[in-house]
Amino acid sequence: MESVCVLGAGSTKYGRLDDSIVDITVQASADAIDSAGIEPGDIKAGYISNVFGIADKQVHLGPVIMSNLGISDKPSLSIESACGSGSVSFREAYANVAAGFYDCLLVAGTEKVTHTGTEWTTTYFAYCSDFFHEGSAGVSFPGLFASMARAYLTEFDATEEDFAQVAVKNHNNGILNPKAHLRKKITIDDVMSSAVVASPLKLYDCCPFSDGASAVILCTEEFAKKVGGDYIRVTGSGRGGSPAALQGREHITTIPSTVLASKAAYKMAGITAKDVDFAEVHDCFTIAEVVDTEDLGFFEKGKGVEAVREGKTTLNSDISINPSGGLKSKGHPIGATGVGQVVEVYDQLTDQAGPRTVNDAHIGITHNFGATGASCAVHVFESV
Repeated sequence: MESVCVLGAGSTKYGRLDDSIVDITVQASADAIDSAGIEPGDIKAGYISNVFGIADKQVHLGPVIMSNLGISDKPSLSIESACGSGSVSFREAYANVAAGFYDCLLVAGTEKVTHTGTEWTTTYFAYCSDFFHEGSAGVSFPGLFASMARAYLTEFDATEEDFAQVAVKNHNNGILNPKAHLRKKITIDDVMSSAVVASPLKLYDCCPFSDGASAVILCTEEFAKKVGGDYIRVTGSGRGGSPAALQGREHITTIPSTVLASKAAYKMAGITAKDVDFAEVHDCFTIAEVVDTEDLGFFEKGKGVEAVREGKTTLNSDISINPSGGLKSKGHPIGATGVGQVVEVYDQLTDQAGPRTVNDAHIGITHNFGATGASCAVHVFESV
Protein backbone atom coordinates (compact mmCIF):
# COMPACT_ATOMS: atom_id res chain seq x y z
CA MET A 1 0.00 0.00 0.00
CA GLU A 2 1.07 3.56 -0.72
CA SER A 3 1.37 5.96 2.22
CA VAL A 4 -1.59 8.35 1.88
CA CYS A 5 -1.54 12.02 2.87
CA VAL A 6 -3.76 15.08 2.98
CA LEU A 7 -1.81 17.85 1.24
CA GLY A 8 -4.30 20.72 1.24
CA ALA A 9 -7.75 21.71 2.46
CA GLY A 10 -10.39 24.33 1.77
CA SER A 11 -13.92 25.18 2.79
CA THR A 12 -16.65 27.73 2.34
CA LYS A 13 -18.39 29.19 5.32
CA TYR A 14 -21.23 26.96 6.51
CA GLY A 15 -24.71 28.48 6.83
CA ARG A 16 -27.26 29.98 4.45
CA LEU A 17 -25.43 30.61 1.17
CA ASP A 18 -26.70 32.35 -1.94
CA ASP A 19 -24.31 30.82 -4.48
CA SER A 20 -25.25 27.66 -6.39
CA ILE A 21 -24.13 24.19 -5.38
CA VAL A 22 -21.68 24.19 -8.28
CA ASP A 23 -20.22 27.57 -7.31
CA ILE A 24 -19.63 26.69 -3.65
CA THR A 25 -18.07 23.33 -4.55
CA VAL A 26 -15.70 24.97 -7.01
CA GLN A 27 -14.83 27.61 -4.40
CA ALA A 28 -13.92 24.99 -1.79
CA SER A 29 -12.02 22.90 -4.36
CA ALA A 30 -10.03 25.90 -5.59
CA ASP A 31 -9.12 26.75 -1.99
CA ALA A 32 -7.90 23.17 -1.42
CA ILE A 33 -5.84 23.27 -4.61
CA ASP A 34 -4.25 26.57 -3.59
CA SER A 35 -3.62 25.23 -0.08
CA ALA A 36 -1.83 22.20 -1.53
CA GLY A 37 0.34 24.32 -3.80
CA ILE A 38 -0.62 22.36 -6.90
CA GLU A 39 -2.33 23.01 -10.23
CA PRO A 40 -5.75 21.55 -11.17
CA GLY A 41 -3.99 19.49 -13.84
CA ASP A 42 -2.09 17.60 -11.11
CA ILE A 43 -5.38 16.05 -9.98
CA LYS A 44 -5.98 12.64 -11.54
CA ALA A 45 -9.62 12.14 -10.45
CA GLY A 46 -12.35 13.62 -8.28
CA TYR A 47 -14.63 12.17 -5.61
CA ILE A 48 -17.67 14.35 -4.92
CA SER A 49 -20.05 13.65 -2.03
CA ASN A 50 -23.57 15.04 -2.16
CA VAL A 51 -27.03 13.91 -1.10
CA PHE A 52 -29.65 16.35 -2.36
CA GLY A 53 -28.20 17.95 -5.48
CA ILE A 54 -31.63 17.62 -7.01
CA ALA A 55 -32.82 20.32 -4.59
CA ASP A 56 -30.51 22.75 -6.42
CA LYS A 57 -31.31 21.21 -9.82
CA GLN A 58 -27.92 19.56 -10.23
CA VAL A 59 -27.14 15.88 -9.92
CA HIS A 60 -24.19 14.07 -11.58
CA LEU A 61 -22.03 16.70 -9.89
CA GLY A 62 -18.64 15.09 -10.54
CA PRO A 63 -18.17 15.97 -14.21
CA VAL A 64 -19.67 19.43 -13.66
CA ILE A 65 -17.13 20.25 -10.93
CA MET A 66 -14.20 18.83 -12.89
CA SER A 67 -15.25 20.82 -15.97
CA ASN A 68 -15.44 24.04 -13.96
CA LEU A 69 -11.94 23.37 -12.64
CA GLY A 70 -10.68 23.04 -16.22
CA ILE A 71 -9.95 19.31 -15.99
CA SER A 72 -12.99 17.82 -17.71
CA ASP A 73 -10.91 14.92 -19.00
CA LYS A 74 -10.30 13.63 -15.47
CA PRO A 75 -12.76 10.97 -14.18
CA SER A 76 -15.01 11.62 -11.23
CA LEU A 77 -17.40 9.78 -8.96
CA SER A 78 -20.41 11.19 -7.10
CA ILE A 79 -21.09 9.41 -3.80
CA GLU A 80 -24.18 9.38 -1.55
CA SER A 81 -24.31 7.77 1.88
CA ALA A 82 -26.76 10.08 3.68
CA CYS A 83 -25.10 12.24 6.33
CA GLY A 84 -21.97 10.05 6.10
CA SER A 85 -21.40 10.78 2.42
CA GLY A 86 -18.29 12.88 2.96
CA SER A 87 -16.41 10.28 4.97
CA VAL A 88 -17.39 7.48 2.59
CA SER A 89 -16.18 9.57 -0.35
CA PHE A 90 -12.92 10.20 1.49
CA ARG A 91 -12.58 6.49 2.20
CA GLU A 92 -13.04 5.55 -1.47
CA ALA A 93 -10.47 8.13 -2.53
CA TYR A 94 -8.09 6.93 0.19
CA ALA A 95 -8.40 3.35 -1.05
CA ASN A 96 -7.60 4.37 -4.62
CA VAL A 97 -4.48 6.28 -3.63
CA ALA A 98 -3.36 3.49 -1.28
CA ALA A 99 -3.85 0.93 -4.06
CA GLY A 100 -1.66 2.95 -6.41
CA PHE A 101 -4.33 3.83 -8.97
CA TYR A 102 -3.79 7.59 -8.53
CA ASP A 103 -1.14 9.75 -6.89
CA CYS A 104 -3.30 12.86 -6.42
CA LEU A 105 -7.06 13.16 -5.96
CA LEU A 106 -9.65 15.80 -5.14
CA VAL A 107 -12.26 14.95 -2.51
CA ALA A 108 -15.07 17.48 -2.24
CA GLY A 109 -18.33 17.41 -0.29
CA THR A 110 -21.19 19.79 -0.85
CA GLU A 111 -24.82 20.55 -0.05
CA LYS A 112 -27.42 23.26 -0.68
CA VAL A 113 -30.68 22.79 1.24
CA THR A 114 -31.63 25.92 3.17
CA HIS A 115 -33.54 27.40 0.23
CA THR A 116 -36.06 24.53 0.27
CA GLY A 117 -37.56 25.53 3.63
CA THR A 118 -37.78 23.59 6.89
CA GLU A 119 -40.69 21.34 5.88
CA TRP A 120 -39.13 20.13 2.64
CA THR A 121 -35.64 19.90 4.09
CA THR A 122 -36.92 17.76 6.98
CA THR A 123 -38.70 15.57 4.43
CA TYR A 124 -35.54 15.21 2.35
CA PHE A 125 -33.60 14.20 5.45
CA ALA A 126 -36.24 11.59 6.29
CA TYR A 127 -35.57 9.89 2.95
CA CYS A 128 -32.18 8.92 4.41
CA SER A 129 -33.79 6.72 7.07
CA ASP A 130 -35.32 3.30 6.51
CA PHE A 131 -38.26 5.12 4.99
CA PHE A 132 -40.73 2.24 4.94
CA HIS A 133 -40.37 1.61 8.68
CA GLU A 134 -39.54 5.13 9.85
CA GLY A 135 -40.02 8.14 7.56
CA SER A 136 -43.27 7.03 5.95
CA ALA A 137 -44.69 6.42 9.43
CA GLY A 138 -44.03 10.06 10.32
CA VAL A 139 -40.78 9.59 12.24
CA SER A 140 -38.11 12.15 11.38
CA PHE A 141 -34.54 12.16 12.67
CA PRO A 142 -35.31 14.34 15.71
CA GLY A 143 -37.81 11.69 16.77
CA LEU A 144 -35.37 8.83 16.24
CA PHE A 145 -32.57 10.49 18.18
CA ALA A 146 -35.07 11.51 20.85
CA SER A 147 -35.79 7.80 21.28
CA MET A 148 -32.09 7.20 21.77
CA ALA A 149 -31.90 10.07 24.25
CA ARG A 150 -34.89 8.80 26.25
CA ALA A 151 -33.39 5.30 26.37
CA TYR A 152 -30.07 6.73 27.56
CA LEU A 153 -31.75 8.76 30.30
CA THR A 154 -33.58 5.64 31.43
CA GLU A 155 -30.57 3.33 31.35
CA PHE A 156 -27.83 5.56 32.76
CA ASP A 157 -27.24 8.29 35.35
CA ALA A 158 -27.85 11.15 32.95
CA THR A 159 -29.94 14.30 32.80
CA GLU A 160 -31.20 16.57 30.05
CA GLU A 161 -28.84 19.21 31.41
CA ASP A 162 -25.94 16.89 30.59
CA PHE A 163 -27.03 16.87 26.94
CA ALA A 164 -27.39 20.66 27.09
CA GLN A 165 -23.77 20.93 28.23
CA VAL A 166 -22.68 19.29 24.95
CA ALA A 167 -24.37 22.08 23.01
CA VAL A 168 -22.81 24.76 25.23
CA LYS A 169 -19.34 23.28 24.75
CA ASN A 170 -19.64 23.05 20.98
CA HIS A 171 -20.97 26.60 20.68
CA ASN A 172 -17.98 27.79 22.72
CA ASN A 173 -15.72 26.12 20.15
CA GLY A 174 -17.75 27.36 17.20
CA ILE A 175 -17.36 30.97 18.30
CA LEU A 176 -13.64 30.51 17.57
CA ASN A 177 -14.32 29.17 14.06
CA PRO A 178 -14.88 31.93 11.46
CA LYS A 179 -16.55 29.46 9.08
CA ALA A 180 -19.09 28.11 11.59
CA HIS A 181 -22.82 28.48 10.95
CA LEU A 182 -23.87 29.30 14.54
CA ARG A 183 -21.27 31.51 16.20
CA LYS A 184 -23.32 32.25 19.29
CA LYS A 185 -22.58 31.68 22.95
CA ILE A 186 -25.34 29.80 24.76
CA THR A 187 -25.98 28.59 28.29
CA ILE A 188 -27.54 25.48 29.74
CA ASP A 189 -30.59 27.60 30.58
CA ASP A 190 -30.81 28.69 26.93
CA VAL A 191 -30.87 25.06 25.82
CA MET A 192 -33.36 23.97 28.47
CA SER A 193 -35.75 26.83 27.70
CA SER A 194 -35.60 26.44 23.91
CA ALA A 195 -38.58 24.91 22.10
CA VAL A 196 -39.12 21.18 22.44
CA VAL A 197 -38.53 19.50 19.07
CA ALA A 198 -38.97 15.87 20.14
CA SER A 199 -38.84 15.27 23.87
CA PRO A 200 -36.35 15.22 25.51
CA LEU A 201 -34.52 17.03 22.67
CA LYS A 202 -34.99 20.76 22.36
CA LEU A 203 -34.11 23.17 19.59
CA TYR A 204 -30.60 23.82 20.91
CA ASP A 205 -29.95 20.08 21.15
CA CYS A 206 -30.22 19.91 17.35
CA CYS A 207 -27.74 20.87 14.64
CA PRO A 208 -28.92 23.35 11.99
CA PHE A 209 -29.67 22.74 8.33
CA SER A 210 -26.68 24.24 6.52
CA ASP A 211 -25.33 24.95 3.06
CA GLY A 212 -21.62 24.57 2.47
CA ALA A 213 -18.77 22.84 0.69
CA SER A 214 -15.40 21.47 1.82
CA ALA A 215 -12.55 19.90 -0.11
CA VAL A 216 -9.20 18.23 0.46
CA ILE A 217 -6.34 17.00 -1.70
CA LEU A 218 -5.33 13.38 -1.12
CA CYS A 219 -2.04 12.10 -2.47
CA THR A 220 0.83 9.70 -1.96
CA GLU A 221 3.57 10.77 0.42
CA GLU A 222 6.01 10.72 -2.47
CA PHE A 223 3.82 13.28 -4.28
CA ALA A 224 3.49 15.40 -1.12
CA LYS A 225 7.24 15.51 -0.58
CA LYS A 226 7.79 16.48 -4.20
CA VAL A 227 5.38 19.42 -3.85
CA GLY A 228 6.90 20.43 -0.54
CA GLY A 229 3.83 21.79 1.26
CA ASP A 230 2.36 20.98 4.66
CA TYR A 231 0.78 17.55 4.81
CA ILE A 232 -0.56 15.03 7.31
CA ARG A 233 -0.68 11.24 7.07
CA VAL A 234 -3.83 9.12 6.93
CA THR A 235 -2.81 6.17 9.09
CA GLY A 236 -6.13 4.41 9.68
CA SER A 237 -9.43 3.93 7.88
CA GLY A 238 -12.41 1.87 8.96
CA ARG A 239 -16.03 1.39 7.98
CA GLY A 240 -18.95 -0.31 9.67
CA GLY A 241 -22.67 -0.86 9.33
CA SER A 242 -25.76 -1.08 11.56
CA PRO A 243 -29.37 -2.14 10.98
CA ALA A 244 -30.92 0.64 8.89
CA ALA A 245 -33.97 1.02 11.13
CA LEU A 246 -33.51 1.86 14.79
CA GLN A 247 -36.06 -0.82 15.69
CA GLY A 248 -33.73 -3.48 14.29
CA ARG A 249 -31.04 -2.91 16.89
CA GLU A 250 -30.58 -4.83 20.09
CA HIS A 251 -29.64 -1.64 21.99
CA ILE A 252 -30.36 1.92 20.89
CA THR A 253 -27.85 3.55 23.24
CA THR A 254 -24.98 2.43 21.05
CA ILE A 255 -24.27 2.64 17.32
CA PRO A 256 -22.72 -0.64 16.15
CA SER A 257 -21.24 0.84 12.97
CA THR A 258 -19.17 3.30 15.03
CA VAL A 259 -17.74 0.52 17.16
CA LEU A 260 -16.83 -1.54 14.09
CA ALA A 261 -15.39 1.36 12.09
CA SER A 262 -13.29 2.70 14.96
CA LYS A 263 -11.84 -0.69 15.84
CA ALA A 264 -10.79 -1.21 12.23
CA ALA A 265 -9.29 2.28 11.96
CA TYR A 266 -7.39 2.00 15.26
CA LYS A 267 -6.03 -1.41 14.30
CA MET A 268 -4.78 -0.15 10.94
CA ALA A 269 -3.15 2.86 12.59
CA GLY A 270 -1.65 0.77 15.38
CA ILE A 271 -3.19 2.91 18.11
CA THR A 272 -5.87 2.77 20.78
CA ALA A 273 -8.49 5.35 21.72
CA LYS A 274 -6.18 6.56 24.50
CA ASP A 275 -3.68 7.78 21.90
CA VAL A 276 -6.13 10.19 20.26
CA ASP A 277 -5.60 13.88 21.06
CA PHE A 278 -8.82 15.22 19.53
CA ALA A 279 -11.80 14.03 17.53
CA GLU A 280 -14.33 15.48 15.15
CA VAL A 281 -17.44 13.38 15.82
CA HIS A 282 -20.93 13.27 14.35
CA ASP A 283 -23.00 15.34 16.80
CA CYS A 284 -26.16 15.88 14.76
CA PHE A 285 -27.94 15.90 18.13
CA THR A 286 -26.37 16.28 21.57
CA ILE A 287 -27.20 12.67 22.47
CA ALA A 288 -25.23 11.55 19.40
CA GLU A 289 -22.00 13.09 20.68
CA VAL A 290 -22.38 11.39 24.05
CA VAL A 291 -22.98 7.99 22.42
CA ASP A 292 -20.18 8.61 19.90
CA THR A 293 -17.55 9.25 22.56
CA GLU A 294 -18.44 5.96 24.24
CA ASP A 295 -18.59 3.91 21.05
CA LEU A 296 -15.25 5.36 19.93
CA GLY A 297 -13.71 4.04 23.14
CA PHE A 298 -12.94 7.34 24.86
CA PHE A 299 -15.26 6.58 27.78
CA GLU A 300 -17.04 3.54 29.16
CA LYS A 301 -20.66 3.00 28.19
CA GLY A 302 -22.84 5.26 30.30
CA LYS A 303 -19.88 7.46 31.33
CA GLY A 304 -20.00 9.87 28.38
CA VAL A 305 -22.29 12.26 30.25
CA GLU A 306 -20.05 12.11 33.29
CA ALA A 307 -17.15 13.20 31.06
CA VAL A 308 -19.22 16.10 29.74
CA ARG A 309 -20.23 17.08 33.28
CA GLU A 310 -16.58 17.13 34.39
CA GLY A 311 -15.37 19.09 31.37
CA LYS A 312 -13.25 16.27 29.99
CA THR A 313 -14.30 16.93 26.38
CA THR A 314 -13.75 20.69 26.26
CA LEU A 315 -10.98 22.28 24.23
CA ASN A 316 -7.56 21.26 25.55
CA SER A 317 -8.97 18.98 28.24
CA ASP A 318 -8.60 15.19 28.49
CA ILE A 319 -9.67 14.83 24.87
CA SER A 320 -10.88 17.74 22.76
CA ILE A 321 -14.17 16.75 21.12
CA ASN A 322 -15.31 18.81 18.12
CA PRO A 323 -12.84 21.72 18.34
CA SER A 324 -14.45 23.03 15.12
CA GLY A 325 -17.80 23.44 16.88
CA GLY A 326 -19.10 20.18 15.41
CA LEU A 327 -22.30 19.79 13.47
CA LYS A 328 -24.07 21.57 16.33
CA SER A 329 -22.29 24.90 15.86
CA LYS A 330 -20.13 24.63 12.75
CA GLY A 331 -23.14 23.29 10.84
CA HIS A 332 -24.26 20.26 8.88
CA PRO A 333 -24.27 20.57 5.07
CA ILE A 334 -24.89 16.84 4.71
CA GLY A 335 -22.61 15.87 1.83
CA ALA A 336 -19.88 18.22 3.04
CA THR A 337 -19.80 17.29 6.73
CA GLY A 338 -17.39 14.34 6.59
CA VAL A 339 -14.96 16.20 4.34
CA GLY A 340 -15.26 19.30 6.53
CA GLN A 341 -14.13 17.21 9.49
CA VAL A 342 -10.96 16.32 7.57
CA VAL A 343 -10.41 20.02 6.83
CA GLU A 344 -10.50 20.69 10.58
CA VAL A 345 -8.01 17.90 11.30
CA TYR A 346 -5.68 19.21 8.59
CA ASP A 347 -5.86 22.72 10.04
CA GLN A 348 -5.22 21.42 13.55
CA LEU A 349 -2.24 19.23 12.66
CA THR A 350 -0.62 21.89 10.44
CA ASP A 351 -0.98 24.67 13.04
CA GLN A 352 -3.64 26.61 11.11
CA ALA A 353 -6.55 26.38 13.57
CA GLY A 354 -5.91 29.70 15.31
CA PRO A 355 -7.56 30.26 18.72
CA ARG A 356 -9.26 26.84 18.70
CA THR A 357 -5.92 25.00 18.39
CA VAL A 358 -5.60 21.74 20.30
CA ASN A 359 -2.21 22.14 21.96
CA ASP A 360 0.53 19.62 21.13
CA ALA A 361 -1.83 17.47 19.07
CA HIS A 362 -0.33 14.69 16.97
CA ILE A 363 -3.24 12.32 16.39
CA GLY A 364 -6.77 13.29 15.39
CA ILE A 365 -9.72 11.29 14.13
CA THR A 366 -12.87 11.95 12.15
CA HIS A 367 -16.13 10.10 12.78
CA ASN A 368 -19.06 10.56 10.43
CA PHE A 369 -22.19 8.44 10.03
CA GLY A 370 -25.30 8.30 7.88
CA ALA A 371 -28.87 8.38 9.21
CA THR A 372 -28.93 6.97 12.78
CA GLY A 373 -25.61 5.28 12.15
CA ALA A 374 -26.61 2.77 9.49
CA SER A 375 -23.29 3.51 7.79
CA CYS A 376 -20.14 4.92 9.37
CA ALA A 377 -16.52 5.72 8.58
CA VAL A 378 -13.70 6.59 10.96
CA HIS A 379 -10.30 7.90 9.90
CA VAL A 380 -7.08 8.39 11.84
CA PHE A 381 -4.66 11.19 10.97
CA GLU A 382 -1.16 11.89 12.29
CA SER A 383 1.12 14.89 12.01
CA VAL A 384 4.41 14.48 10.16
